[in-house]
This record gives sequence, structure tokens and C-alpha cells, in this order.
Amino acid sequence: MAPWTLTEIAAALRTGWAADTCSPDDLLRAPWTPENPAWGHCDITALVVHDIFGGNLVVGEVSLRGERAGFHWWNRLASGIDIDLTRDQFRMGQVVTGARVVRRPRGPSTRRWAEYELLRERVAASLGPLPVAA
Repeated sequence: MAPWTLTEIAAALRTGWAADTCSPDDLLRAPWTPENPAWGHCDITALVVHDIFGGNLVVGEVSLRGERAGFHWWNRLASGIDIDLTRDQFRMGQVVTGARVVRRPRGPSTRRWAEYELLRERVAASLGPLPVAA
């Protein structure tokens, strides 16, 4: 397996994001569109990035105008560098606070497992075989 750059991984993820991999909770807030492809993809994107790099998963609370609007996931490498490939989804003034490192679940929640697998397949189709999920 050839090493990939973060730019290549990010491009493969962006190509893989679609309405059929968007979080149902986020779809209730706003529809997925190609103009905001990261919308509703933070959790499964963070898991795919974790599959590739390891490190830690980080979760923060999202609020909009002072009201809780969900959670946001991203990655922290062993070096301490944060990778957040879906941060640009927040275009309405959402604020992410309370970042905390969490243990990786055995997999995405049951309701997100199919979307995670589909995104992983799309990324692998672009990059080649991915490491086995941690």
C-alpha cells in the first residue's frame, strides 16, 4: 500500500460524501447539498480518518444561537495535531465547544453503520484498500 497524503485522503472523502451518507439527524435540520458536502458527515469521516491514522477521536457540542444543535467529531493525531475535515460544514454561525477525547466505539451506531461502510468503500475505491478498522 502506497502512503497517501492528507490532501488525497480529504479529496477521496469529499468525493464520497453524499445525501446517502449524511446523518439523518442533520438531514432534519437542513438538506445535504453538493455546495456543503461535509454537512452531516463528521462522525463517519472521523472514523474513516481514524482507520487510516489512528490517534484519538474528539467530540464537541455544537450550538447555534445558544441552543444545542448536536455534536461534532474530528481526529487528534498522536502528535497532538487536530484533523477536522468536516469543520467547514458549519455555515450558519454554529459554535463547537467542550472538546473531549472519547474512546472509539466498536463501530458507528447501528443506525450509521451502513453509511460508514458506504463511505469507507467509496474512499477505498479512490485510494485503494484501507487499513482494517481499529
